[in-house]
Amino acid sequence: MLKEIISNRCHPGRSRIIPIIALLILTLPLLLFYGCTSDELKGRINRVENGLLKAVLIKGQPVEKMSLAGRMEHHEVPAVSIAVINDYKIQWARGYGVVEADGTEPVTPETLFQAASISKPVAAMAALHMVQQGLLDLDEDVNNKLVSWKLPENEFTAEKKVTLRGLLSHSAGVTVRGFRGYAHDEEVPTLLQVLDGEKPANSAPIRVDIAPDSQFRYAGGGYCIMQQLLIDVKDKSFPEIMNETVLQPLGMTHSSFIQPLPEDRRAVAATGHRSNAKPIKGKWHTYPEMAAAGLWTTPSDLARFAIELMLSRAGKSNKVLSQDMTNQMLTPQHDDYGLGIIVNGEGRNLHFAHSGGNQGFECYFVAYPERGQGVAIMTNSDNGYQLYSEILRSMSAEYGWSDFSPKEKALAKVNPEIYDLYVGEYQLAPEILLTITREDSRLFARPSEGDKVEIYPESETIFFATEEDAQITFVKNDQGEVTELVLRAEGQQMTAKKIK
Repeated sequence: MLKEIISNRCHPGRSRIIPIIALLILTLPLLLFYGCTSDELKGRINRVENGLLKAVLIKGQPVEKMSLAGRMEHHEVPAVSIAVINDYKIQWARGYGVVEADGTEPVTPETLFQAASISKPVAAMAALHMVQQGLLDLDEDVNNKLVSWKLPENEFTAEKKVTLRGLLSHSAGVTVRGFRGYAHDEEVPTLLQVLDGEKPANSAPIRVDIAPDSQFRYAGGGYCIMQQLLIDVKDKSFPEIMNETVLQPLGMTHSSFIQPLPEDRRAVAATGHRSNAKPIKGKWHTYPEMAAAGLWTTPSDLARFAIELMLSRAGKSNKVLSQDMTNQMLTPQHDDYGLGIIVNGEGRNLHFAHSGGNQGFECYFVAYPERGQGVAIMTNSDNGYQLYSEILRSMSAEYGWSDFSPKEKALAKVNPEIYDLYVGEYQLAPEILLTITREDSRLFARPSEGDKVEIYPESETIFFATEEDAQITFVKNDQGEVTELVLRAEGQQMTAKKIK
């Protein structure tokens, strides 16, 4: 919850209620084994399912391993679907939970979820295929090939133009980070209306407001420009382009970029949920921003995409991209972002990954090309990122990855009487308070309408949470009075004044 605040994702308090029938279904996951069903593999799956870990471990204390079913209930995530890659193949895939919180229909490995921003690397593959064909150039002014719409020029584009490379690597200097989509009772704009921020679009116009290629700044708006670019060059709808170029060649037969989801696919789609397990009104939102957020898919299909990238990098399968083009895609351009995908590590720890979050859906995939391993995890809840983070830690422990291991921190010896200085209310934002309370020798933090979280002393003034990697530092004035706190999470920080 502390991480949600700093990411502007604070949600209403949770009811902690999941129907009994749903809990029963959680214990009966639907499974697809790819290949062997040995006791060894079953043991591995069991260890993953029962080895979920918190973000921070306390040095010297027993490691608490948690069950997937228990953490689904804790986070109020109605469903999660997982596909695991080993030896460049899908080793196993499972669906857990129910399609909708108040229903009984179980999730299967074929249940569709919104991939949200994982749409970006899949769409990027299609754009790079067109570069490979000579239809596009990574470093050409995109306005040279845009026909139906042009990106307005301004003082920021006077010296450097916006290129496809810049759009794919989030370094084009364009605006609009993300999109909330359109509810079932809202009018859905055209892509051209989204690009110009014209009604009924609910997002701002997509424009250049910093110099292209000057810095990394995540911008889903850039992928809308890329979407229009592909449409203009191919003179086809975007779902057609994606189906012909990527989805069919890779055997991603359950996947589609069609928005809204066609009637014949809705029966196999998961319902999105808010953080209190309440279904999204109308089940899900529609995203005309298809390249940025419009993919419906399964973890197994995402695994097929990841496997192709791993094999293509090695020159062992080039169904869409050549080995050279794949290596370009997996080369960081700005910070750790390649052409449509995040790339980190080196040697056996080299991995590419992407997360995604739409209204009511959270997902993540990662792959290690030197190991031939990876995982795709999809959930139907705004709380899903908390759950998939814990699953990733369990996967890391089982498969020997170091990148998602929990941190370990030592407890400092602090006189609990000093906690009285910290007790009070702190103003994090106009409508968000963080309340610090003491219970005997323990200290707790609770955001407005959120869950109470115990925080542990790292020093006399610095405290940490364990369920998420968040830190609170209490700041004193010259008189020794606590006047504010600093909340750090996700590499960001917020300062909150003490008001009571």
